[in-house]
Amino acid sequence: MASSVQILGIRFFSGDVDEAVASMFQRGGFLVAPSGTCFARLREDEMYRRAVLAADLVIADSGLMVLLWRLLRRKSVQRISGLKYLKHLLAKLKREGTGELFGVLPSERARQKLIDWSRREAFSISLENCYVAPRYGLEIEDRNLLALIERRRPAQVIVAIGSGAQEKLGYYLRENLSYRPAIHCIGAALGFITGDQAAIPDWVDRFYLGWLWRAFAQPRIFIPRLLRGFELPWLIARYGNALPSLRSRN
Repeated sequence: MASSVQILGIRFFSGDVDEAVASMFQRGGFLVAPSGTCFARLREDEMYRRAVLAADLVIADSGLMVLLWRLLRRKSVQRISGLKYLKHLLAKLKREGTGELFGVLPSERARQKLIDWSRREAFSISLENCYVAPRYGLEIEDRNLLALIERRRPAQVIVAIGSGAQEKLGYYLRENLSYRPAIHCIGAALGFITGDQAAIPDWVDRFYLGWLWRAFAQPRIFIPRLLRGFELPWLIARYGNALPSLRSRN
């Protein structure tokens, strides 16, 4: 098992992408890939905080976090973007032809895009294995999804509903399913592959510029989210390895 690096109380996997994929295949559980705008939630959302800390594998998707950790703490952590991780996961599934894949998606459009992509790529994903998630509240419980996964019993579950909700849903599924699939919480990465969102070129992802690419592609959605990322330098400087304290609700 590869080493890990603790940042803001979270233990980030520090191996390469193929080791991360192999670990999930072997052990199951759930994986999360927090983006740079997610870390402020550690101080605001107790359920999100609990889910991320309980994850079986956390990959350092945020190029901003990786750079800040190097600049402010003079330490390094291996970056594995959610997009890179998903590409390697799908390549392994297609190459080996083992395990049923189940997708949890944010919309009917996303479901249709996934089905269309699977046909083009000769990748076997059935309509019955594509679940459109409802709009979840702060606390997440979805007994319909739980029953469907229990009935289908897929080996791999991809949760692609966006940061915040997806980590809590992954945690809920792991804690309540009667078996242990690999649950991959990778947010928008699936949309980049299927065409539901504007594709990110490999060179953009490699140079940590996916956030900028998305801001130009959908400024009304992503610029307000990016503003939340301004809290990350302060969090790393203030807390370092330690888990940030929860804000008082008073």
